[in-house]
This record gives sequence, structure tokens and C-alpha cells, in this order.
Amino acid sequence: MLKVKYCIILICLSLSSFGCGALMQLNMFPVSKDVELGKQFDGEIRSNPKEYPILKNRPDVKEYVANIGNKILASPGIVYKDQFAYQFEIIKDDSTINAFCTPGGYVYVYTGLLKYLDNEAALAGIIAHEIAHAERRHTTNRITAQYGIQTVMDLASGQIGETGTQIASVVAGLGFLKYSRSDEEEADTYSFRYLQSTSYFPGGIKYFFEKIGDGRQSGALETLLSTHPGSEDRLVHVNKMLKEIGNPQPNESNIFAKRYQQFKKLLP
Repeated sequence: MLKVKYCIILICLSLSSFGCGALMQLNMFPVSKDVELGKQFDGEIRSNPKEYPILKNRPDVKEYVANIGNKILASPGIVYKDQFAYQFEIIKDDSTINAFCTPGGYVYVYTGLLKYLDNEAALAGIIAHEIAHAERRHTTNRITAQYGIQTVMDLASGQIGETGTQIASVVAGLGFLKYSRSDEEEADTYSFRYLQSTSYFPGGIKYFFEKIGDGRQSGALETLLSTHPGSEDRLVHVNKMLKEIGNPQPNESNIFAKRYQQFKKLLP
């Protein structure tokens, strides 16, 4: 059985380190394996309410987040919309400021993150970033890069259920690694591109990086920052992309701060 607690660092919103480079683009798994692996992760998460308490009886909160995600999924840049699940769930944990997406498009957002952010564009930027990790297939890319073509071909030759022990071993070993810097930069880049086709300020994720840089609520961010440093470089990257498209200006009509503050008042 896959151990989510070992792989969660791999699939969460990470604040990057240097890693695998060009080899990460070689992925020996078919897309169907991302789908199967995502279902496996999702089942593990739902069967572990102690660590991952899914928010119940609040369809309004889930719908708010899902509506943002669905706007992003309407972007012409989304490749696997019809193949990946793309489901959105809220984890009721105010002490964790995070979000993550499994392979195959299962997106989880912590209430701690929802309460930490100040505007809807920031949340949209983070959700788009997580969708990008799934779309760019970073998890199976990393398995390919870390374990080599022959091992991956062996794993890919059978169903997840038939090779579950091997897959679990591979993912458990990778769970202690961070996404590479190239993964994070790519996810930030695609987040930006996805938001360009929406009503959101395309650099929305920058508000998250700026708030981290300010050190606000640093205690709640301690675990995240201790394992995933480097938001400064990512902020520079987002600002560079904004400059390249003529520095569009944020305003209420594209960051939706007032609407988001009303939403936060509804959170449990």
C-alpha cells in the first residue's frame, strides 16, 4: 500500500531546490500511469482522516475553490483535462499553509492556506501551479530520472495494482526529495500562462511569495520553509514574466481581494 506520508513532500507545493535538469523531460510512463497513481494516492489520503481530514458538510467552500480551478482548467494550455480527474478537496487543517496535487489531477488545499492568503488571484496562482505539476507530469518524470529507463520500463509494464510494492518503494524513496528547481520554475511559468487566459492577474502567485518573504505567520510556515526554501528566486521569475508582457497592473477587477475577504469569513 502506498504511503502518502512518505510522498507528500514530493507532490506538495514546494519551494524548490536544484535537481535533475534536462533528463526530467524523459518520461517512460504512459499517461495512464499518472491516472492510476493519482487514484492510488487519493484513496490513501481519504483513508487517513487523522492526517488528512477532508472538510465535510461545507459544499460552499469546496465549490468556491473548485470554481477557481475550473476557470484555470478552461485554459487552452491544459492538455490532460479529459484524461485526469481534476477534483478539488479542502483539508481542514489551519496549522498547515499548503496545497498539493497528486499525479492525475487530484488537488488538495488546506484551510490554513485559504486563511493565509489575501486575495483570490493568489489562490488561483497556487492552484494553477499545482495543476501545472500534474500537467507537466513531474512525479513520473522524477521517477524516470531517479531510477533509470530500465527500472521504469519494468514498472510501467504492469498495472499499478500488480506492481504496487515496487511503486510504493520508488515513491517512498523519492518522498524525501524536493521538486527540482526546474520543476518549480516550470510550474510557476505554466501557472502564469494558464492565468493569462482567465480574468485573474497572471502573476497572482507572487502575492504568496511576497507574504512569505515578509515573514508573516512564520510559525505556521516553519515546516514548509524548512524543507522548501527559495521563494525569493521564484518571485524574481514571476516579476520577470510580468515585465515581458508589459507589466499589467493588479487591481480589484483582477485580484478580487474584496470577494476573497468575504469568502474567508465563511471558513470554519
